[in-house]
Amino acid sequence: MKKSSTNPLVTPFNRPRFAQKEREYLNDVLRSGHTSGDGAYTRKCERFFEEQLKIPRSLLTTSCTDALEMCALLLKIGPSDEVIVPSFTFVSTANAFVLRGAKLVFADIRPDTLNIDEKRLEALISKRTRAIVAVHYAGVGCEMDSITTIARRYKIAVVEDNAHGLFGSYRGNALGTFGCLATQSFHETKNITCGEGGALLINDSCLVERAEILREKGTNRAKFFRGEVDKYSWVDFGSSFLPSELNAAVLWAQLQRSQGIQKERKRIWETYYHRLQEWASESGVSLPHVPAHVSQPWHMFYMLFNNLEERTRFLAAMRGAGIGAVFHYLPLHKSKMGVLYAARKTSCPIAEDISDRLVRLPLYNGLARRTQDAVVTAVLNYKTSHYSEAKETVA
Repeated sequence: MKKSSTNPLVTPFNRPRFAQKEREYLNDVLRSGHTSGDGAYTRKCERFFEEQLKIPRSLLTTSCTDALEMCALLLKIGPSDEVIVPSFTFVSTANAFVLRGAKLVFADIRPDTLNIDEKRLEALISKRTRAIVAVHYAGVGCEMDSITTIARRYKIAVVEDNAHGLFGSYRGNALGTFGCLATQSFHETKNITCGEGGALLINDSCLVERAEILREKGTNRAKFFRGEVDKYSWVDFGSSFLPSELNAAVLWAQLQRSQGIQKERKRIWETYYHRLQEWASESGVSLPHVPAHVSQPWHMFYMLFNNLEERTRFLAAMRGAGIGAVFHYLPLHKSKMGVLYAARKTSCPIAEDISDRLVRLPLYNGLARRTQDAVVTAVLNYKTSHYSEAKETVA
């Protein structure tokens, strides 16, 4: 049998890291006999977000996807509605609203931050527009001043897909606090993880009561446990959006270490940036842009190559070196489902271009310095076509 020429990954793109507290809290839950949701650890996590972000209510969910689906239900999105979403995002951002029968209006992104282009937003609004979804790509905040101003002018709801952005801020205000609703992800690829998990952040107190009902299968069970009603029953739409107390226990341990986790990720991100700056300039490669008025949470480190061919060669070189560098989203407006559920055809050339050129480097909690050194060395040893052409011109 012929051996594969592809080296096994020595450095994966992501590797979740857990410590003693996660195990301790998991055992505590198992001993307690209460493993279903809404126990002590669930409330600890929810209070953490409410206090840190100064919001009326947060609710843990089984995923960021579920939190987005709750947003669509809370906003009563239906078949006659349109929702504006960036084309460059994960499918859950769009699926949540398509499931309610809405049509999508795909927005292009900025070439610098890769966030929804606020300057092109107003032209996408119609009489049917019910919501704008702002996705904070790589945890770098969208231009929320402009987005919220436009939304208020047209009386449109703003939802923040903050899957990447926990602990990030825009002009001194925490991401996840600008829209009436926001969502978080605690998937294993995120800074803070419990394997699979999410949260709904509720900034409009008028939505709190119904959110609790939707999360509890459409029942007013939360009111019953608070002693506000003598029995609970089916009163609204809903589903089982509530995570296990086991997930909440792991999440609580991670949140308690969040300052240390963020400090470590900052060190890793800045090491990449400073050590690759000169190589990137010589090679015609762009590094992440973080505006001065934005504070990022060090979620992702990406590079933009000149074209798809160059990106493909680079990824092959990294695989050959045993390094798990990866690309990211494909433009949703070009997908089969995007075409099917688009309200109308829109042009998103920047999203298409970025999708062909973007590469993400390994960045995870516990990425050792020597391991990162090996990644940086592999990148520095790669010579792009632009680099070779520049050297020939100088010679």
